[in-house]
Amino acid sequence: MTYATDFQQLGTSQLKHVSTQKPLSARKAGPLKGRVRVPGDKSISHRALIFGALATGTTRIRGLLEAEDVINTAKAVTALGAPAGKRGDVWEVKGRGVGGLRQPQGTLDFGNSGTGTRLMMGVVAGHPMTVAMTGDASLSRRPMRRVLAPLLEMGLEVLEPGKDTLPLTLRGTTELMPIVYRLPVPSAQVKSAVLIAGLHAAGKTTVIEREATRDHTERMLRHFGATVVAEAKGEETHISVDGDAELSGKDIVVPGDPSSAAFLAAAALIVPDSDVTIEGVLINPTRTGLYATLQEMGGDVVFENVRDEGGEPVADIRVRASRLKGVRVPAARAPSMIDEYPVLAAISAFAEGQTRMDGLAELKVKESDRLQATAAGLAANGATVRVEADTLIVEGAGGLKGAGIVATHLDHRIAMAFLTAGLASDAPVIVDDSTMIATSFPEFRPIMERLGARFEEDQR
Repeated sequence: MTYATDFQQLGTSQLKHVSTQKPLSARKAGPLKGRVRVPGDKSISHRALIFGALATGTTRIRGLLEAEDVINTAKAVTALGAPAGKRGDVWEVKGRGVGGLRQPQGTLDFGNSGTGTRLMMGVVAGHPMTVAMTGDASLSRRPMRRVLAPLLEMGLEVLEPGKDTLPLTLRGTTELMPIVYRLPVPSAQVKSAVLIAGLHAAGKTTVIEREATRDHTERMLRHFGATVVAEAKGEETHISVDGDAELSGKDIVVPGDPSSAAFLAAAALIVPDSDVTIEGVLINPTRTGLYATLQEMGGDVVFENVRDEGGEPVADIRVRASRLKGVRVPAARAPSMIDEYPVLAAISAFAEGQTRMDGLAELKVKESDRLQATAAGLAANGATVRVEADTLIVEGAGGLKGAGIVATHLDHRIAMAFLTAGLASDAPVIVDDSTMIATSFPEFRPIMERLGARFEEDQR
């Protein structure tokens, strides 16, 4: 068996860190045609590795996303004593049970992964160990206060008092206290970290959310044997997990990532005469806000062959080129499409009329300030765009002029969003760096090119 400490042996040598920037341009393409699969869902991949490490026995995972973010989580659980590695096409995690992980020998480096970092904080909280955590320059700017606050209530210690950005050193405990925690803002990562810590507490831990967030943690914890109950109480949902939990290793099939599929769907809508089917994509209702929005815009987006796989709804998504119209996207939809706003904004330039996206405060604390980065990229390529507080407004003019250089700020979704828009722009759209795309979707370029996309290395 090959373990996650060696990129080369895992067949993921393309994921090795590249320190130099790699500009890339997208040029107007002919029709995009074909049936393709996107890599496994990133959110589910992280959780499968982490819950496999907390289970007893072996967890086998098919379709795991082999991107840098997920590989770093695999390396982290291995360092904590739960070896994660690949045998043929299947990943295996040798779990140590809830509370059974061990002190790592070195620092856990999560690269660019906010999900891996925040979920692992919940894991560390329930173990009597001291763990140093770090990440790349982008991740080290991202705030961790929201996830640390409830974990500190439960008993986690931060050895750098008052600090809330990486690098951090955390000390867990076997005496975590169960809490009732009301999320101040919608966040699946905070909810998940608290529920994971709750597995170790003596009693019932409850998270209260007013707006629905991704429920992959609840679904998968049940699959592994935890007692998780979600109850609607008025306008709130109370999600509780029983402590002193016992998880058992399971088989997991990871469906296609809807956030990765979003770029293919967006490209098919704006490139004339395109007809693309993306097979086996997760359509969990907490993740399909973009597709609902595209349909409201007049997009020919259809879910075909809908089925259930491993407790999650899955479908083939067929998308055909369409004449789009501007819409208003309500703030309440943001939790179900928070990662997709950059690509939605980019293709809104091709719609007729104004597209207004409300409630985007969360975009300011992603891998970059995605709200400003998206607006700046659109303006650089000839679009009329403005930001009003937490609202992004794009004036559609039936196309994007292009020929501008987009500052990606080390953000993979900014890079892919504008490369997608460039496939239908009057002139090429150039992103200043494409290396970070490997953090979430290393197959982005080859899959797009298989459908007919045109990308070129930029030498300027």
